[in-house]
Amino acid sequence: TMRMANKQRGMTGIGWLTVLGLIAFFSLLALRMIPSYLEYYKVASALEQLVGETGLAEVTPTAIRKSLERQFDIGYVSVITPREIRVKPHGAYYNVTAQYDDRVHLFGNVDVVMSFDKTVKVPRT
Repeated sequence: TMRMANKQRGMTGIGWLTVLGLIAFFSLLALRMIPSYLEYYKVASALEQLVGETGLAEVTPTAIRKSLERQFDIGYVSVITPREIRVKPHGAYYNVTAQYDDRVHLFGNVDVVMSFDKTVKVPRT
C-alpha cells in the first residue's frame, strides 16, 4: 500500500497540458476583451459628466451630443458616435442612452460579442 500511495501523487502530463491550455485560452480572452471594456468606461464616464455639467447654455439633444462629441474626441472613443446616442425627453430629464455591441476577433472564425448599455438622466434646466 505504501508503494501505491507514492504512484498516485501529482498531476499527469495530460492534466498539466489541460490546465496550461485553459490558462492560455482565458489569458487570450482577457487580453482581447480588456480594450473594449476600457472604451466602455470612457463612454460611461462621458455620459456621467453630462449629469453634472453646467457649461451647457441650454440643455437640448443637440447640446448634449456636442458635449459628448468633445468628450469622445478627448478620450479617443471610436466604438460609438454621438449621433448613435439616444436622447429622449422623460419628464424633467433627458434619458441619454449609449447602447452598442462590440465584436472582438479571437482566432480562426471565433469572435466574442460584448453588449454594452449605459443610461443617465440629464436634468432639462
